[in-house]
Amino acid sequence: MNCLVTGAAGFIGTHLSRRLLKEGLSVIGVDSFTDYYPRWIKENNLSTIKNESKFSFIEEDINSLDLNRLLQGVDYVFHLAAQAGVRASWGQSFSEYMRNNIEATQRLLEESKEQHLHKFIYASSSSVYGFCPELPMSETSPLLPYSPYGVTKLAAENLCYLYSKNYGVPTISLRFFTVYGPGQRPDMAFHKFFKSTSENKPITVFGTGEQTRDFTYIDDIVDAIFACVSLGRTEETYNIGGGNRKMLKDLFPLFEEICEKKISVKWEEKQKGDVPHTLADIQKAKKDLGFDPKTPIDEGLSEEWRWIKNLYSP
Repeated sequence: MNCLVTGAAGFIGTHLSRRLLKEGLSVIGVDSFTDYYPRWIKENNLSTIKNESKFSFIEEDINSLDLNRLLQGVDYVFHLAAQAGVRASWGQSFSEYMRNNIEATQRLLEESKEQHLHKFIYASSSSVYGFCPELPMSETSPLLPYSPYGVTKLAAENLCYLYSKNYGVPTISLRFFTVYGPGQRPDMAFHKFFKSTSENKPITVFGTGEQTRDFTYIDDIVDAIFACVSLGRTEETYNIGGGNRKMLKDLFPLFEEICEKKISVKWEEKQKGDVPHTLADIQKAKKDLGFDPKTPIDEGLSEEWRWIKNLYSP
C-alpha cells in the first residue's frame, strides 16, 4: 500500500510517517518548509526517517505540484499540511492561511476525485469549536471558530465533506485537541515553556493561567490516525483528545518536578483568538476506531523534556 503524507516534515507528519513505515507501508512525504518556524527543526524531524527505503520526500508546495501525477498509485492520503497557529492568523497573514489551508485542500480533493483512494484522512483541529458553549465538545456541538485559523480549518473540513458527498472521495476528518510530545512545534506552549526553563528564563503565560486544554500525546494521535486506515467511516468526523484536560497553571509544579528547576512566570495579556476551555467527547472515536488514549500527561511531558534538551544541546 502506498501513502501520501502532506506536511511530512512537521510535528505530526514525521511521527505518522514513521508509524506507516513501521507497518510496512510505502510513504511519499511532501512539505514546503514554510517559514512559520525554523527549517532546521523540520530537518531534525526528518532525519529519523529520510533514509528509510520505503520513504521518498518531495520539497514542494501543494499548490504548485502536479497532483494528478503525484497521486498515481496512492492508496491513502493523510493531509496534515497546513498553515498553523491561532495567534498568527490575523491581518495580512490571513492570505497565507487561505492559500495553505483552504486552497491547497481544495486542489488535493479536486485531483483525488479522479483517483481510486481507499481513504483521504484530513487533519482538522479543535479550533473549529472556538467559543462552543458545550463541554465536553462532541462532533454535533456548535462550531463557532474564534480565530481566522479556526475558520480555515472548518472550511477545509466542509470541502472534504462536499467532495465525499458529490464525488465519492472517501474523506474522514479528525479534530485534534492540543497535541504535545517530542517534535512539538516551537510556537506551542509546552515547547516554549521547556525551552525557556532550560535557558533559566521565565515562561510567558498569556491570560490568567486558568484556561484549560484537553492535552493529547502525539503517540495517541498517531494511533487514532492509523486506526482510520481500517476502521474509520468515510464522511465522518472524529474528536481525538487525550483525556488530559488540565488548567494551565496547575501544570507548573509538574514542570518544576520534570525539569528539576524552579520556574518563574511572566504574565501577559490574553491573546486574540485564544479560547478559555477545550475538552473532547471521544465516545464516537472509541466506538468506531477503538481509540483509547494511553499516555498520562506526566509521562508525555517527560518525553518532550528529554527531546527538548537534546534538540537545543550545544
